[in-house]
Amino acid sequence: MTQLLGRTRELPTRLRAFVTRRVEATRQWAHNYRSRTQDGAIVMHVLVFASLLATFLLFLAGSAWTVVPVLAFLVVMGVGWYRYQAEAAKALTFLTTVVTVSILSLIVAFLLIRSEPIVAHMGLDVLTRIEQPLWTSNQNGVYSLTPMMVGTAVTTVIATLVAAPVGIAGAVFVSEIAPRRVREVVKPGIELMAGIPSITYGFIGLTILNQYFYAEFRTPTIGTYFAAGLMIGIMALPTVVTVAEDALNAVPESIKSGALAMGSTPWQTTKSVTIPAGLSGVSAGVLLGVGRAMGETMAATVMLTHTKGFPSPVFDVFSNYGETLTTVIAFEGGNASGLHMSALFAGGVVLFVMVMLLSVGSQYVEWRMHQKLGGER
Repeated sequence: MTQLLGRTRELPTRLRAFVTRRVEATRQWAHNYRSRTQDGAIVMHVLVFASLLATFLLFLAGSAWTVVPVLAFLVVMGVGWYRYQAEAAKALTFLTTVVTVSILSLIVAFLLIRSEPIVAHMGLDVLTRIEQPLWTSNQNGVYSLTPMMVGTAVTTVIATLVAAPVGIAGAVFVSEIAPRRVREVVKPGIELMAGIPSITYGFIGLTILNQYFYAEFRTPTIGTYFAAGLMIGIMALPTVVTVAEDALNAVPESIKSGALAMGSTPWQTTKSVTIPAGLSGVSAGVLLGVGRAMGETMAATVMLTHTKGFPSPVFDVFSNYGETLTTVIAFEGGNASGLHMSALFAGGVVLFVMVMLLSVGSQYVEWRMHQKLGGER
């Protein structure tokens, strides 16, 4: 207790010291910036940021004069690029970073603001309700995202079970095993798969996979989570293979040669040296593929039945239910309004959080591999 009181008394002193250090650091930065930057470049920086600020404010106000500061920005940047190219490039790269972060922040804020009415109406039931009714589209209806969250998780797991092992095996083959001529044909073909529109995959799944499972396995409906997850996993394969193959190619050749010189076979070198050394990139490829599977819209929208409910048991991937967060947004967004639209925005927030957790997980895996394998050393 005495130590806690002592720390509490020291808090104002520590706060003042922190503020003093930050002010001194800012003053030093300003002094360094002034000493190494020409007067004309400083004027250019001021005019660039002022024109962008004016553009943003006039755009928010809906003014017809927004084009004036935009033209001013282009003129100032053009003159600055001609006379102070290094400083203009520095300002431009800084601005693009700020704009990117600002746009993402505004998107997140917009999602949260538009989701607030459904949260105020239902509270946590919007994420936890499992009793019927689950989704009633009327002015004071019930909107539970829980069945769509379950559907998203089920299809993502199925897609991951398809894309992860097959994608890693394909990356190992292309990077370490395939002859050069085969590699030159297979790799562009895999990358070409990534350019096929998702609606094309969905149409193939609708006309072939769905029909096959319905005819041969007598599924309750013509669309199932299993078929959708399988097709989404195939869609994620190019991402997994490409990123994982690049990671394996980035492993220094000296490491592989050293393992071979010690008497390892090519397969032992690949299994025990190359894959562990490139595991951070391989895992990043898998997580990127999982992210695509989680956010896939068109293929799942075409293939699923859009019936909301919980399979019994929950891992019944051939049940008569079929809806995910992305499909409900795509399928119902055009006709939604009021609380219904707010519920769809809440689904977007949940999807954003899930993808963000995947991204954080990939960063953690990469950090762990750097710790285990020595990082850049």
